Amino acid sequence: MASSSVMSSYRRGVRDGLPFLLIVIPFATLFGVVATEAGLSVFETLSFSVVVIAGAAQFTALSLLTEQAPVLIVLISALAVNLRLAMYSASLTPYLGALPMWKRAVTAYFLVDQTYAGSVLEYEKRPGMSVAERWAYFMGIATPICPPWYAATVAGAWAGAAIPPEAGLDFALPIAFLAMIGPALRTPAHRIAALVSTVLALAFAFVPYNLGLIIGGLGGMIAGAEAERRGLGFPLFTERSK
Repeated sequence: MASSSVMSSYRRGVRDGLPFLLIVIPFATLFGVVATEAGLSVFETLSFSVVVIAGAAQFTALSLLTEQAPVLIVLISALAVNLRLAMYSASLTPYLGALPMWKRAVTAYFLVDQTYAGSVLEYEKRPGMSVAERWAYFMGIATPICPPWYAATVAGAWAGAAIPPEAGLDFALPIAFLAMIGPALRTPAHRIAALVSTVLALAFAFVPYNLGLIIGGLGGMIAGAEAERRGLGFPLFTERSK
Protein backbone atom coordinates (compact mmCIF):
# COMPACT_ATOMS: atom_id res chain seq x y z
CA MET A 1 0.00 0.00 0.00
CA ALA A 2 2.79 2.37 0.95
CA SER A 3 4.63 1.52 -2.27
CA SER A 4 1.55 2.28 -4.37
CA SER A 5 1.05 5.66 -2.65
CA VAL A 6 4.69 6.55 -3.33
CA MET A 7 4.33 5.63 -7.01
CA SER A 8 1.09 7.58 -7.18
CA SER A 9 2.91 10.64 -5.81
CA TYR A 10 5.67 10.18 -8.39
CA ARG A 11 3.20 9.94 -11.27
CA ARG A 12 1.36 13.00 -10.00
CA GLY A 13 4.65 14.89 -9.92
CA VAL A 14 5.44 13.88 -13.50
CA ARG A 15 2.00 15.05 -14.61
CA ASP A 16 2.36 18.38 -12.80
CA GLY A 17 5.86 18.89 -14.17
CA LEU A 18 4.95 18.40 -17.84
CA PRO A 19 3.70 21.99 -18.42
CA PHE A 20 7.15 23.28 -17.45
CA LEU A 21 8.47 21.81 -20.70
CA LEU A 22 7.04 24.88 -22.43
CA ILE A 23 9.69 26.90 -20.56
CA VAL A 24 12.51 24.40 -20.23
CA ILE A 25 12.91 23.35 -23.87
CA PRO A 26 13.09 26.84 -25.46
CA PHE A 27 15.54 28.20 -22.88
CA ALA A 28 17.78 25.13 -22.90
CA THR A 29 17.85 25.19 -26.70
CA LEU A 30 18.68 28.88 -26.68
CA PHE A 31 21.48 28.29 -24.19
CA GLY A 32 22.94 25.59 -26.43
CA VAL A 33 22.87 27.91 -29.44
CA VAL A 34 24.39 30.87 -27.58
CA ALA A 35 27.04 28.71 -25.87
CA THR A 36 28.36 27.32 -29.15
CA GLU A 37 28.25 30.81 -30.68
CA ALA A 38 30.44 31.89 -27.74
CA GLY A 39 33.01 29.23 -28.65
CA LEU A 40 32.07 26.23 -26.49
CA SER A 41 31.99 22.78 -28.05
CA VAL A 42 28.87 20.62 -27.91
CA PHE A 43 30.44 18.51 -25.15
CA GLU A 44 31.43 21.59 -23.13
CA THR A 45 27.94 23.03 -23.53
CA LEU A 46 26.32 19.83 -22.32
CA SER A 47 28.76 19.60 -19.41
CA PHE A 48 27.89 23.18 -18.50
CA SER A 49 24.19 22.28 -18.26
CA VAL A 50 24.79 19.03 -16.39
CA VAL A 51 27.08 20.58 -13.79
CA VAL A 52 25.24 23.87 -13.24
CA ILE A 53 21.63 23.02 -14.23
CA ALA A 54 20.45 26.58 -13.50
CA GLY A 55 19.38 28.67 -16.47
CA ALA A 56 19.92 32.16 -15.05
CA ALA A 57 23.36 31.28 -13.65
CA GLN A 58 24.36 29.61 -16.92
CA PHE A 59 23.42 32.64 -19.00
CA THR A 60 25.15 34.95 -16.50
CA ALA A 61 28.37 32.94 -16.55
CA LEU A 62 28.29 32.67 -20.33
CA SER A 63 27.81 36.42 -20.73
CA LEU A 64 30.82 37.12 -18.53
CA LEU A 65 32.96 34.47 -20.22
CA THR A 66 32.29 36.02 -23.62
CA GLU A 67 33.56 39.33 -22.23
CA GLN A 68 36.79 37.73 -21.00
CA ALA A 69 35.99 38.23 -17.29
CA PRO A 70 38.28 36.39 -14.83
CA VAL A 71 37.09 32.94 -13.79
CA LEU A 72 36.75 34.05 -10.16
CA ILE A 73 34.36 36.84 -11.17
CA VAL A 74 32.36 34.41 -13.28
CA LEU A 75 32.04 31.99 -10.35
CA ILE A 76 31.07 34.72 -7.87
CA SER A 77 28.46 36.11 -10.25
CA ALA A 78 26.92 32.69 -10.90
CA LEU A 79 26.81 31.97 -7.18
CA ALA A 80 25.18 35.33 -6.50
CA VAL A 81 22.47 34.59 -9.05
CA ASN A 82 21.85 31.22 -7.38
CA LEU A 83 21.60 32.54 -3.82
CA ARG A 84 17.83 32.08 -4.03
CA LEU A 85 18.40 28.32 -4.02
CA ALA A 86 19.64 28.57 -0.43
CA MET A 87 16.26 30.05 0.52
CA TYR A 88 14.50 27.30 -1.42
CA SER A 89 16.52 24.70 0.47
CA ALA A 90 15.63 26.19 3.85
CA SER A 91 11.96 26.24 2.84
CA LEU A 92 12.01 22.55 1.88
CA THR A 93 13.81 21.38 5.02
CA PRO A 94 10.63 20.92 7.11
CA TYR A 95 9.25 18.65 4.37
CA LEU A 96 12.33 16.72 3.22
CA GLY A 97 14.87 17.22 6.01
CA ALA A 98 14.33 13.71 7.37
CA LEU A 99 15.53 12.07 4.14
CA PRO A 100 18.82 10.12 4.10
CA MET A 101 21.89 12.10 3.12
CA TRP A 102 22.07 10.70 -0.42
CA LYS A 103 18.46 11.60 -1.14
CA ARG A 104 19.01 15.11 0.20
CA ALA A 105 22.03 15.40 -2.10
CA VAL A 106 19.94 14.32 -5.10
CA THR A 107 17.24 16.81 -4.08
CA ALA A 108 19.81 19.60 -3.82
CA TYR A 109 21.09 18.83 -7.31
CA PHE A 110 17.62 18.89 -8.89
CA LEU A 111 16.45 21.91 -6.88
CA VAL A 112 15.53 24.54 -9.46
CA ASP A 113 12.77 27.14 -9.62
CA GLN A 114 10.23 24.79 -11.18
CA THR A 115 10.81 21.77 -8.92
CA TYR A 116 10.70 24.01 -5.86
CA ALA A 117 7.55 25.88 -6.85
CA GLY A 118 5.58 22.77 -7.78
CA SER A 119 6.68 20.79 -4.74
CA VAL A 120 5.96 23.47 -2.15
CA LEU A 121 2.46 24.04 -3.50
CA GLU A 122 1.79 20.30 -3.39
CA TYR A 123 3.14 19.91 0.15
CA GLU A 124 0.97 22.77 1.38
CA LYS A 125 -2.07 21.33 -0.38
CA ARG A 126 -1.47 17.80 1.00
CA PRO A 127 -0.06 18.17 4.54
CA GLY A 128 -0.63 14.48 5.26
CA MET A 129 1.98 13.25 2.76
CA SER A 130 4.75 11.06 4.16
CA VAL A 131 8.40 11.98 3.61
CA ALA A 132 8.71 9.19 1.03
CA GLU A 133 5.68 10.49 -0.86
CA ARG A 134 7.02 14.04 -0.80
CA TRP A 135 10.36 12.96 -2.22
CA ALA A 136 8.65 10.83 -4.86
CA TYR A 137 6.57 13.83 -5.90
CA PHE A 138 9.67 16.05 -6.06
CA MET A 139 11.48 13.52 -8.25
CA GLY A 140 8.34 13.20 -10.37
CA ILE A 141 8.39 16.92 -11.14
CA ALA A 142 12.13 16.79 -11.86
CA THR A 143 11.70 13.98 -14.39
CA PRO A 144 10.11 16.05 -17.21
CA ILE A 145 12.25 19.09 -16.37
CA CYS A 146 15.89 18.15 -15.86
CA PRO A 147 16.61 15.40 -18.45
CA PRO A 148 14.85 17.43 -21.20
CA TRP A 149 17.03 20.40 -20.18
CA TYR A 150 20.12 18.35 -21.08
CA ALA A 151 18.61 17.05 -24.32
CA ALA A 152 17.46 20.48 -25.47
CA THR A 153 20.88 21.91 -24.62
CA VAL A 154 22.51 19.37 -26.93
CA ALA A 155 19.97 20.11 -29.67
CA GLY A 156 20.67 23.82 -29.36
CA ALA A 157 24.42 23.23 -29.34
CA TRP A 158 24.23 21.17 -32.53
CA ALA A 159 22.11 23.87 -34.15
CA GLY A 160 24.47 26.59 -32.96
CA ALA A 161 27.48 24.74 -34.31
CA ALA A 162 25.81 24.67 -37.72
CA ILE A 163 25.09 28.41 -37.72
CA PRO A 164 27.93 30.48 -39.21
CA PRO A 165 29.39 33.22 -36.96
CA GLU A 166 28.39 35.91 -39.45
CA ALA A 167 24.72 35.09 -38.76
CA GLY A 168 24.95 37.52 -35.86
CA LEU A 169 23.21 35.86 -32.92
CA ASP A 170 24.70 38.24 -30.36
CA PHE A 171 21.23 39.61 -29.68
CA ALA A 172 20.03 36.25 -28.33
CA LEU A 173 21.66 36.53 -24.90
CA PRO A 174 20.12 39.86 -23.79
CA ILE A 175 16.75 38.76 -25.16
CA ALA A 176 17.00 35.58 -23.09
CA PHE A 177 17.61 37.63 -19.95
CA LEU A 178 14.65 39.88 -20.70
CA ALA A 179 12.41 36.87 -21.24
CA MET A 180 13.49 35.39 -17.90
CA ILE A 181 13.13 38.62 -15.94
CA GLY A 182 9.78 39.80 -17.32
CA PRO A 183 7.53 37.08 -15.82
CA ALA A 184 9.33 37.41 -12.46
CA LEU A 185 8.21 40.99 -11.86
CA ARG A 186 5.08 39.92 -10.02
CA THR A 187 5.03 42.27 -7.01
CA PRO A 188 6.17 45.83 -6.15
CA ALA A 189 9.11 44.31 -4.29
CA HIS A 190 10.26 42.46 -7.42
CA ARG A 191 9.92 45.58 -9.53
CA ILE A 192 11.80 47.71 -7.00
CA ALA A 193 14.61 45.15 -6.91
CA ALA A 194 14.79 45.13 -10.71
CA LEU A 195 14.83 48.93 -10.92
CA VAL A 196 17.51 49.39 -8.26
CA SER A 197 19.75 46.68 -9.70
CA THR A 198 19.42 48.15 -13.21
CA VAL A 199 20.26 51.69 -12.05
CA LEU A 200 23.24 50.52 -10.00
CA ALA A 201 24.56 48.27 -12.78
CA LEU A 202 24.46 51.19 -15.22
CA ALA A 203 25.97 53.61 -12.68
CA PHE A 204 28.86 51.24 -11.98
CA ALA A 205 29.36 50.09 -15.56
CA PHE A 206 32.85 51.60 -15.45
CA VAL A 207 34.02 49.07 -12.85
CA PRO A 208 36.32 46.50 -14.49
CA TYR A 209 35.44 42.84 -15.03
CA ASN A 210 31.72 43.64 -15.06
CA LEU A 211 31.72 43.93 -11.28
CA GLY A 212 29.05 46.58 -11.72
CA LEU A 213 26.64 43.73 -12.36
CA ILE A 214 27.43 42.21 -8.97
CA ILE A 215 27.03 45.61 -7.30
CA GLY A 216 23.71 46.01 -9.03
CA GLY A 217 22.60 42.52 -8.06
CA LEU A 218 23.48 42.97 -4.40
CA GLY A 219 21.81 46.38 -4.32
CA GLY A 220 18.70 44.94 -5.94
CA MET A 221 18.50 42.10 -3.42
CA ILE A 222 18.82 44.53 -0.51
CA ALA A 223 16.17 46.84 -1.98
CA GLY A 224 13.84 43.93 -2.67
CA ALA A 225 14.27 42.53 0.85
CA GLU A 226 13.57 45.96 2.35
CA ALA A 227 10.47 46.30 0.18
CA GLU A 228 9.31 42.88 1.38
CA ARG A 229 9.89 43.96 4.99
CA ARG A 230 7.73 47.02 4.43
CA GLY A 231 4.90 44.88 3.08
CA LEU A 232 5.34 45.61 -0.64
CA GLY A 233 5.79 42.01 -1.68
CA PHE A 234 4.49 38.58 -0.98
CA PRO A 235 6.26 35.29 -0.16
CA LEU A 236 7.27 33.39 -3.27
CA PHE A 237 5.00 30.65 -4.56
CA THR A 238 2.38 30.92 -1.82
CA GLU A 239 -1.33 31.12 -2.35
CA ARG A 240 -2.84 34.54 -1.96
CA SER A 241 -6.23 33.26 -0.88
CA LYS A 242 -7.69 30.24 0.80
